[in-house]
Amino acid sequence: MTPTLSIQNLTIEYAVRRGAVQAVRNISFDIRRGEVLSLIGESGSGKTTFGLGVMRLLPTMARVRQGSLLYRRDAASDALEVLKLNDAALRAFRWKHVAMVFQSALNSFNPVLRISDQFADTAHAHGYLRGNLLAARAAQLFTLVRLDPERVWRAFPHELSGGMRQRVMIALALLLEPQLLILDEPTTALDVLTQRNIIDVLKELRHKLNFALLFISHDLSLAADLADRVATMYAGKLVEIGDVFTIFQSPRHPYTTGLIRAVPTLTSDRKDLTSIPGSPPDLIDLPSGCKFHPRCPLASARCKSEEPELEDAAAGHQVACWNWRAI
Repeated sequence: MTPTLSIQNLTIEYAVRRGAVQAVRNISFDIRRGEVLSLIGESGSGKTTFGLGVMRLLPTMARVRQGSLLYRRDAASDALEVLKLNDAALRAFRWKHVAMVFQSALNSFNPVLRISDQFADTAHAHGYLRGNLLAARAAQLFTLVRLDPERVWRAFPHELSGGMRQRVMIALALLLEPQLLILDEPTTALDVLTQRNIIDVLKELRHKLNFALLFISHDLSLAADLADRVATMYAGKLVEIGDVFTIFQSPRHPYTTGLIRAVPTLTSDRKDLTSIPGSPPDLIDLPSGCKFHPRCPLASARCKSEEPELEDAAAGHQVACWNWRAI
């Protein structure tokens, strides 16, 4: 199957006074058509930078050192090299082909404009529907995300709750029918019931509209509930990727294992939580070899001198670890 987005050797750095922050390092994988891929890892592992890089919304201090982002709307379409799009083509690409929902919906909206005006601005920028046709399309989307169209359409952002704003943001992201939706911690600062509601909405939308979804999160329970496949990032690099059942039942990278063991569960007999020792590395001055080796219980001499690349641990399951067979 032709992937919606094919990422090859993507490397992103931030230029700061101390040097280059290696936020994303040589990442390669595909996002398949209609699938949900969860990208997990600690804060500072490079997840958000990766999402912003796909949208080409990186701050001025960031630069893509190398890589390729090939997007195809469908199997019959020609591939677009996202990193080579000019300003006009990039403006058309965003929201129509790939859209992003950010962590704080309140900060994503203009506080002095009604929701209807913000939908109208997005539609106008892409030559989309206007007037009653736009209102009807928005009402359809609001219904899909379980909101009352009459309550939301003329409201200001501050008149809506956090969960409502986040669902409005999802509806706005889907306005132009993109084939890839990127969600960066969409349930941050929301209560558990609202989180559950949003995850249910995303599941329902995904099945009805058949778009691909990149779900960026450090909440493993949400990632496991939503994903078809899971990818683990550490120190800007992909260290494990596989289907959701394999990753959570038989992880092969010590970092993925550590993340899972640090999460409380209602069904496990394990009583004690085990945290990962130490702290994430300095992305300006990375350790030699495997970047996880200072925190890894399985670290060997080879781990300290050579950095492993992804290799097949099983069909559809890749891991970057010299000692994965010992797990």
